[in-house]
Parts: sequence; structure tokens; C-alpha cells
Amino acid sequence: MSAECCGTDGAHEPHEQPQRLWQVREVRLAAVAGLLVGAGFLAGWAGSPGTGLVLHGVAALVGGVTFVPGTLRALRHRRVGVGTLMTIALVGALLLGQVAEAAMLAFLFAISEALEDHSLSRARQGLRALLALVPDQVTVLRGGRETAIPPEQVRVGDRMLVRAGERLASDGTVVDGRSSVDTAAITGESVPVEVGTGDEVFAGSVNGTGVLTVEATAAVADNSLATVVRIVEDAQRRKGVRQRIADRISRPLVPAVMVLAALIAGIGALLGDPGTWIERALVVLVAAAPCALAISVPVTVIAAVGTASRLGVLVKGGAALEALGAVRAVALDKTGTLTRNDPAVVEIVPAGGVDRDRVLAVAAALEARSEHPLAAAVLAAAPDPVPAEEVTAVPGSGLDGTVDGRSARLGKPGWLDPGALDREVTRLQDAGATVAVVEHDHAVLGIIGIRDELRPEAAEAIRALRAAGVAVAMLTGDNARTATALAGAAGITEVHAGLRPEDKAALVRRLRDRGAVAMVGDGINDAPALATADVGIAMGAMGTDVAVETADVALMGTDLRHLPRALAHARRARRIMLQNIALSAVLVLALVPLAAFGLLGLATVVFLHELAEVFVIANGVRAGRLRPGSAPPPTPERVACSERDRTGDQAPRP
Repeated sequence: MSAECCGTDGAHEPHEQPQRLWQVREVRLAAVAGLLVGAGFLAGWAGSPGTGLVLHGVAALVGGVTFVPGTLRALRHRRVGVGTLMTIALVGALLLGQVAEAAMLAFLFAISEALEDHSLSRARQGLRALLALVPDQVTVLRGGRETAIPPEQVRVGDRMLVRAGERLASDGTVVDGRSSVDTAAITGESVPVEVGTGDEVFAGSVNGTGVLTVEATAAVADNSLATVVRIVEDAQRRKGVRQRIADRISRPLVPAVMVLAALIAGIGALLGDPGTWIERALVVLVAAAPCALAISVPVTVIAAVGTASRLGVLVKGGAALEALGAVRAVALDKTGTLTRNDPAVVEIVPAGGVDRDRVLAVAAALEARSEHPLAAAVLAAAPDPVPAEEVTAVPGSGLDGTVDGRSARLGKPGWLDPGALDREVTRLQDAGATVAVVEHDHAVLGIIGIRDELRPEAAEAIRALRAAGVAVAMLTGDNARTATALAGAAGITEVHAGLRPEDKAALVRRLRDRGAVAMVGDGINDAPALATADVGIAMGAMGTDVAVETADVALMGTDLRHLPRALAHARRARRIMLQNIALSAVLVLALVPLAAFGLLGLATVVFLHELAEVFVIANGVRAGRLRPGSAPPPTPERVACSERDRTGDQAPRP
């Protein structure tokens, strides 16, 4: 069992390879111990108590092998855990001649240890199954010839030939061909994505009808699939708030119980029969063992985090899962979160006597080396600009530089006065466009209207959040008119516009009055707000290392509907954590006094304790089950891709 639970030294790790329950060593030992316990009782009933005694002694030895050695190793490292209590109780029962009770204790404790080990192993295996999405053979183009190689031999720069229906072995960039790619197994996106030359594709995706030549940008061991698995496995080792509470209760409780048992044995021996009170002290040791409490939350966290990755949600550990399940308000960035993050120039309005092309040329010169999303729209309209000189960014306002030896600025209205074009600015903003004012040599040249269309699923996602009782607000640096127009289309009534990064962080702090707050953004530009929120959530984490590393939660795809699904999943896991903690605490509080006053014997206490432990493990594993409606419904395109993947049929989609 876990080191927190049983005081082992951590040398026994959950099995990495898939195993059936009967293949687990502890299960087999527990089964043997159980058979010996049963045989011992049968021998006693058949009139052979000596044989029964021997069988029970062997049963105690076989069952004790599953936890006593680990406990002794932990004691050498000065670690005391539940296994310490169980070992003392086992040895004490044997010294008192209660061999049958000792055998029952060893048998039931061995079962609980085996079940925990197996449940943790199965939860981890579900995550590592992602790696099985890599095909067994990869066709690469080397020396002008097609060569089939194992995936581990793929090198960065290799050109992989991916036929219709085949999976991609590693991340890469399309250098030839067009096709649709099904990323459902990776990002949870239900609709295949159209890709062509220059587009990024990711390992594990299924190619559609076309043939693609993809230049590998990562080796298989370092691709996005492997990265996700590593991050989640690291995250599973992190402890959530309630997991830390369980640890804080368990660690001082173990020595406290040992002191209590010693007092019961010592004081009782002075007042009555020493043998009776020593026996009661041993029963108290077992009754107060917080094993169910110590393992209840880790099992839930591992199961829930692993399943979240199958929903297209990367949850970075128990703390993030805990916080996500408590969220009552969500703050959404506009660009790239509610919108497609593919802005385009929709209109250019020049000032009187100014050529439209000159407005665009000055704007493109200033944006030539900018990484702002709106810069891509300007540069798409003017693809070969002459870069401006001495360009500096004014955070939250715009750009300042030199074009043709004269001062030039590009920025939002308010920072730059549009002058006579004020009405045109209002018209474009009311239509949902972001407006940039272009100024050259201290004169306004014109304005540029740029619009980033709303994601088609945004309104549905917002409705789902509201139905779950979550308050939704939009935080954006854009102007109020543009933000209000887009928010209205998405169904958001609370809009905070014209914000600088520090303003977003301040607003997140104010939103905390409604409860725990999640901030959803790109993980980079919204860093202050993401850090301030109880939970930072990054959109489109596949291929965005910075977003994955900085956020608490990452939506691996760009489908905003993953957000309400992630919240619902985390809330369910949190409820299960609370149930397990409550049951474990009530059990200890009830059993200790009953054991101290002699109302429960050792065998009964052991049975009740281990029964509760089996229950909390089973309840925790329940957090890893997908509920109906958790995953996006299959579309005809996705079904077609799945059929081709199973059958190898390369026929065009009907």
C-alpha cells in the first residue's frame, strides 16, 4: 500500500504493465491466507484444534508477508504508519495466543493492500494507454525511397508518409498533401480538422482521406503524447488540499494511538486483569488505524486525473482537481478563448486624401515583428512589409516606432485620437470589430477594423456553465463596444473591457467574492490573471509547452465545450473525496471507544475496518468512470475515421 497509508518505504510501486487482478502478488498471497484461515476454522470444528492452530499460524505468516517487511523497512527510516499499528497488533495477538484473530487481521489487511495496489495500477494504465496510439510501423522517405521503421527510430527532420486511415507516429509539420485529421483521441475534438502544407499535426491523430507527408518535429519519446503522459503522471504524485488534510490527520494520529494504547494497557493492568487490558489496547491500535482515510483521496485523484486526460483535459494534480471542483465563477479571455484566434482585416477606412494602401503599409511596418494575434491579421493583408525601426510596445495600448524616418504609431482609440473618423470607429466596434488607429508623422492616416469570429460552440459552452450554477464573465483588453457585441452573441452579460494585464488580475481578485474563480486564457498574455485565480486554465495546450507548464489545467483541444465537462468531472471527484474522508473519520471515531470498552473484539474491528477500506477504494475508483454525456457525441466524420482506423479501409469517406 502507499507509504502514507501503511508506512512502507515506497519501494513497492504500482505495476506499470497491465495485470489482471489474480496476477497481483498480494492478491495471490491474500487468497492463500484466506484459504488457510478457512481451513483452520474447519479443522477446529472437525475436532482437531491443533491442526487449526497451525493453519491459522501459517495464514498469519502468509498474510503478514504483504505488509510486515515494508513496515520494518519504514521503521529503519524512522517512518511510522498504519502498517506499524497493524504489525504491532499482529505480533501482540500471536503473543497472547489469539492466533485465529491474528490470522484474520493479516488476511483482511493483505486484501485491502492488494486492492489498493491494483486500483492505483489500473488508474495509471488508463493514462499510459495513450502511448498505445503510436503505430507499430512508420513509413519514412529516406533517399527517395519509402522505408518502414519502428517508431522509436523516427528522428527529427524525417519525412513520414501517412496514408488514409493511418495514425501519426509523432508530431510534425505537413510538407505535402491535404487531408482531414481526427484528433479525438488526443484533444477530445469531435470534428476532424482540415490540414494542409505548413499545418502542425500531432502524434496519435488519425489521417482522413488524403495522403500526407509530414516532417517530424519531435522523436516519439518526446512527442506531445509522451509529454502529456509525463506531465499527468507527475501531477498524479502531487497532493491536493484534502489529500494533505488526510496526511496531516494520519501522521500525528498513528503515534497518538500508540500512546493511547499504551495508556490503556498500563492503567488497565493496574486496575484489573493485565491480559484483558493488553488485548483491548491491541484492538484500539487496529480500530484507530487511519488507513482508509490515508488512501481515500489518492485513489480518487489518480482515477479522476487519468480520466480527465481522456476527456481532452490536462489536470495537473490533486490540488488543481480540488480547486477546479470548487469553482463557482469563470473569467474568460476573449481572443483565442471565446474567439477562433484567427483575426482578419474586415475593413480599412482611410482619412480624407489618404490612400488605403498607405494606411495598411504603415500598420504592417509597425506590426512586422510583433507576436500579437492582431498583427497576424494585418500582415496577412500586407504580407511583405518593410519593418519599422525603433519599435516599442506600449502595454495595453499599441506600438510606437519610426517608418520612413518619421514617427508612426498604431493603437487603440483612446490612446490615439481618431479625429474625424470617430463615427467610423463606433460603427466598426458596434459590429464586433477591434479598431486600430494608424498615425504617421503625427497625423491620423486611417483606421483598420479587425474581427476575430466567435467560436461556433461558445454559446453552447456558456449555457452549460450557467446551467451548472457557474457565473461567467469576460475579461478583455479590447474596447467595450467590441467586447459587448461578442459577449452578447455568446450569451455573456458581464463584460469587463479595456483591461491591462494587471487590471485582469485585480478583477479576478474581486470575482472571488462569489467563490473560487477559474481564469481561462492562453497561458502567456494572461499570466497575472491566471496566477491570481484559484485555477488557471490554458486553451489549446497541444503543442504549447508554455501554456501546459504555467496553467493548473489545460484544455488540450480548442473546443470550449471541454470547459463545462471538466468542471462537472472535477465536481464529481470532489464529492467523492468528501464522502471518503467523512466515512473514514466517522469509522475511527466510532470504533475507538467501542474497542476501548471491550465491546468489539479484534476480529470484528479488523473486519469492519478493512470492509470500509475496500469501500473507499471502490468509491475512489468510481471517480475515474466516464459519465454519460461526458464525451462529445460522435459525428459522422469521426465515426468514419474510427472505422478506417479499425479496419484499415482506405476508401474515401462516403
